[in-house]
Amino acid sequence: MVMACRVINKRRHMGLQQLSSFAETGRTFLGPVKSSKFIIDEECHGSVLISSTVSLLESLDLTSAVGQLLNEAVQAQNNTYRTGTSTLLFLVGAWSSAAEECLHLGVPISLIVSVMSEGLNSCIEEVVSLQVPIHNVFDRMVNTKTFSGPETFSVSVYPFLQIPSGTGLIQKERDLKDVASQSLAIYSLSGRPVKSPQLFRSQAKVEADENTSQTPQTLKNSPLADTRCRKSVLTHSRHFSRTGNNQWISKPDVFLEQLSAAMPKTYRCDDLVELEVGLSHGGHSSMKLVDEAVRLQYQNAGMQQGSCTMPFLFDISRIFTCCLPGLPETFSCVCPGYITVVSIPSTTLIKELQNQPIRVVLVEGDLTENYRHLGFNKSASIKTVSESLKLQQDGSEELWTDHVLQVLIKFNVNLVLAQGNVSERLIEKCTDNKRLVIGSVNGNVMQAFAEASGAVQVAYITQVNENCVGNGVCVTIWRSIPFDAVDRINRMAIVLKTEGINLVTVVLTSPVTAQMQTKEDTFWTCAYRLYHALKEQKVFLGGGAVEFLCLSHLQILAEQSVNKGNQGCSGWLHNTSSWLASSVTQYRPTVLKCLANGWHRYLATLLYNTASYSSEFEAGTFIQHHLQNAADSGSPSSYVLNEYSKLNSGILNSDISDKPEQIPRVYDIVTPKIEAWRRALDLVLLVLQTDSEIITGLGHTQINSQESEGILFL
Repeated sequence: MVMACRVINKRRHMGLQQLSSFAETGRTFLGPVKSSKFIIDEECHGSVLISSTVSLLESLDLTSAVGQLLNEAVQAQNNTYRTGTSTLLFLVGAWSSAAEECLHLGVPISLIVSVMSEGLNSCIEEVVSLQVPIHNVFDRMVNTKTFSGPETFSVSVYPFLQIPSGTGLIQKERDLKDVASQSLAIYSLSGRPVKSPQLFRSQAKVEADENTSQTPQTLKNSPLADTRCRKSVLTHSRHFSRTGNNQWISKPDVFLEQLSAAMPKTYRCDDLVELEVGLSHGGHSSMKLVDEAVRLQYQNAGMQQGSCTMPFLFDISRIFTCCLPGLPETFSCVCPGYITVVSIPSTTLIKELQNQPIRVVLVEGDLTENYRHLGFNKSASIKTVSESLKLQQDGSEELWTDHVLQVLIKFNVNLVLAQGNVSERLIEKCTDNKRLVIGSVNGNVMQAFAEASGAVQVAYITQVNENCVGNGVCVTIWRSIPFDAVDRINRMAIVLKTEGINLVTVVLTSPVTAQMQTKEDTFWTCAYRLYHALKEQKVFLGGGAVEFLCLSHLQILAEQSVNKGNQGCSGWLHNTSSWLASSVTQYRPTVLKCLANGWHRYLATLLYNTASYSSEFEAGTFIQHHLQNAADSGSPSSYVLNEYSKLNSGILNSDISDKPEQIPRVYDIVTPKIEAWRRALDLVLLVLQTDSEIITGLGHTQINSQESEGILFL
């Protein structure tokens, strides 16, 4: 479908321009306060409200080569992590513009590729200092409060946002313990309350007031003291051949000198609610449902283990959603077991099957007459010739349906769950004979019922025997629904469960059908953020702190390259020509600044989307103020950590609450964020190099002036 258009200048790099155009459509999805988009289907005239990058790209015309590459990158990120796609899409656009700017300034493509790759790797190593370890968050879960829900929070709670004075926020006691470790530097968010005039003092004054001297050994073991170069992960480029021991940029001596005078404290997160609040990113109602699902799964695991003390692992594969549009949002809840919808005519059957254990059969494929398992080869030597082929097919299906029903009656089976499609005729006939058949059941649901009921999954109904049938499954109606709501949804929700089953279903409801896609996307994003954080046992300090440190770090590297004349670069391009080495000296600051501009655009857009600033220019001025403070401090990472510690919610609040100790911290997940950065830059550099290979040697004189511009439709 056509979403927007943009003028494409054929004198410039068309692939990068197309990437920027596609990325522009998703800039409103950045940050906790998202501006949703209405997607209208021109064929059926239906509409849906979306706020996710994946749903957006599914609605765009991505038939071009660049569009397909972008879609593959976003899908890869989504399939692996289910989060980080909005960041990926935005950075693709920002860094495409950065690469375009480098080309416009005459930087060779090979240098753009190498310096940008090394710059991003340097940023990734730099932000390690902002990681916070997670320790035993489930140990205290029994004695702590649950997630407080959306009524306790304001959507403005985000480190980059201005927090109005007196905002009512969650109030709970935090028990953060110092970690006497020489490993990763992880820092406190619970510093003492300070008044507004004290927030943005110079770093030197902060160090004099709050810190004591550090031993050389502590500094030596800090990851911030690692001044070695970073190796590029770009392997598809043929332009460079590097050795593993080359160095290219070293940090200034003053950086380490000032850092040795002020090493921030190390802290950890050991509270589940604190972690969930920090990862909610504005989706508090969704994270509340995630919290309830985790606690329910924790209780189920404790009942199954009994006296055995096994560490609890959050199993997101056993959590499912059931969307019921047309119902009030108050109906949203979390329930044990598997909730699905059936047709209204099945109501009478469900009521008869309630309050009694029933037997179940699990079919791992389609439950249709013509279904054959994967790998089945039909004989090619048999040909059926008939004048009444349709009548023969109908008769064949009827015979098959009767046979299936006989099998179910023989083994006293009242419930059939099929992973694939189910014959409509079979459903009708089984319903008439007091047997419930449900299709399109998730494979993990099938496995859970097999484990809990003792059933064995079969490929064909003819394989069913007494050993394959499960026992003890209960079927009940989910809850009473107003008659007008039943008429709107024309479906009924039922609960399937059995003793010991490890399944949790989250019911999502909304009176507006168009909002269901957004609600489901938001829930799964929150769920996967928490899952990855618990899996990795670490998070980033969030709210833009990581991106701000990357921006400040790149600016320092660029200034250092200019001031020192890149004295260390001669060894970096060991196997290249002297011309290329001199080009690196000349162009490296330019490329690093362009790469940093991408981070600046990211932060400015984040601020502007939250309506805290009237324009991106005003937001950029605010960012620039703190960049100068970070540069003056001599240690951007220490500046970030000290400011974050004092505010308890981020480094860039211009209007602090009168109760800063009550502002919840913001966290970001580590690996998905970093992989989104890598995928974004790899895509930009791939398009940059691919187009350069195709159009190299094309002079401006060969382009007709009347064809210098075109229109790209999205």
